[in-house]
Amino acid sequence: MRPITVIGFIGSTLDASKFGPTRWNKWRPSVGLCMHDDLRVDRFILLHGAKHEPLARNVTRDIATVSPETKVDLRRLDFHDPWDFEEVYGKLLDFSRAFPFDGDHEDYLIHITTGTHVIQICLFLLTEARFLPGKLLQTQPRQPPGDGGQSRWSVIDLDLSRYDSIATRFAVAAAEGSSFLKSGINTRNPAFNRMIDEIEQVAIRSRSALLLMGPTGAGKSKLARRIYELKRLKHQVSGPFVEVNCATLRGDGAMSALFGHRKGAFTGAVADRPGLLRSADKGVLFLDEIGELGRDEQAMILRAIEDKCFLPVGSDREASSDFQLIAGTNRDLGREVGAGRFRDDLYARMNLWTFALPGLAERREDIEPNLEFELDRFAEREGMRVAFNKEARTRYLAFATSPDAIWSGNFRDLAASITRMATLASSGRIDVTTVDAESARLRRLWSGAPHTVANELDTLLGPGAAEALDLVDRVQLAEVVRVCRKSRSLSDAGRTLYGASRSRRSSTNDADRLRKYLARFDLDWATVTTVPDPAT
Repeated sequence: MRPITVIGFIGSTLDASKFGPTRWNKWRPSVGLCMHDDLRVDRFILLHGAKHEPLARNVTRDIATVSPETKVDLRRLDFHDPWDFEEVYGKLLDFSRAFPFDGDHEDYLIHITTGTHVIQICLFLLTEARFLPGKLLQTQPRQPPGDGGQSRWSVIDLDLSRYDSIATRFAVAAAEGSSFLKSGINTRNPAFNRMIDEIEQVAIRSRSALLLMGPTGAGKSKLARRIYELKRLKHQVSGPFVEVNCATLRGDGAMSALFGHRKGAFTGAVADRPGLLRSADKGVLFLDEIGELGRDEQAMILRAIEDKCFLPVGSDREASSDFQLIAGTNRDLGREVGAGRFRDDLYARMNLWTFALPGLAERREDIEPNLEFELDRFAEREGMRVAFNKEARTRYLAFATSPDAIWSGNFRDLAASITRMATLASSGRIDVTTVDAESARLRRLWSGAPHTVANELDTLLGPGAAEALDLVDRVQLAEVVRVCRKSRSLSDAGRTLYGASRSRRSSTNDADRLRKYLARFDLDWATVTTVPDPAT
């Protein structure tokens, strides 16, 4: 067994007694700690102040009597005021940094029974933060009274995962947090669920900026608001949720809207304006489509994130705002940085926590649980409950999860589709006729979209790169991209593209074949399936 070192303070009251035979009838925590048959103390680091040095020597002699194998190491640590939190924490932090801990060869127990309450709290905090790399040790007199110096001891391990009941409660709380972020929808896509679990942890543990990427309609705005509401439930923010679509900010108005202005700063500035950043103080600022901001606004946003201050338009005095930033974009900001349209320092500042929300076509298994959610929303808005009949529900899900449903508008398309059918269901039941009419409407909507996959080759390959390809390669690549966009995975797309030749091959690794084809154009699955649609 590895040696055990105990670190604790002398108890100026509990450890004190007249040095005579009767002292053994009293429970003294530091001495009693070394009297247990089932707790071996190889070394005892006994901390004490100058005025308690005689007491510390007496306790040391008594420990030698009851436990000769325990080596007591007296360390002097003086406090001007042992009830002053700042002083106590600072000196104990210095002690912990200077102490030669050897966690590979010995174990440490931090005795928190003695010392002022402030000392006990500081020992707890330093142990929790791992400045003191041990476990907490508590002792108390053995009951019933009359057992002399005998005591009971218990160890508190701050790794809460070791406690079954506590770990279970944490797991339940985490599941509740993830469900909250998903608005209670029992989503089934494994990758999406894992991402939400990670976002839940980041949301309650970090105040760093979050970047939500994904196509228009993937739910970035809704998720940002749920993150804010979760943080508010956890008492981590007290201010408001302020949302702005950066695509609507243009010219001088962008600076004024974001950072505010002073009266008279420009023509039409008839009064002071606080600006969105100041309005978000103590809360969350959601900058949707942040890739649309100009570089000057980007520079000021970066300073506001880092220094919590900025300069309103027309003012010579800085304003301050302590907000958490959530940014959303349907652009590939990495590409935007490379093209010189987005500041690399702002991107680096936001890229600590980046989450890519998949489009609805990549989460077809989540369409069914979203049906009831959208019907509930309709009922809340319109005050009328509508439902599918069984055949209609089956018919709609068959269409919605088929490759023919491209869901170019993602969840916005789905929400609009459910709203239309619920509105037209005069009897309160959506029937097959209504579903067939809506399916035909969606097909027309998607086929009439002016922006096709083929038009995105320039975006995928870079300006002018598509023109350098032979026509046959452009046509083939466009079709490959189209199939990838409506497929659930690389393997699914590979089976569709190479289905005719599968039976004639000894190896049927269609995913690898597709991966190599895309690599010819310096493309990969993630790039092909997440490039945003500028038309939306």
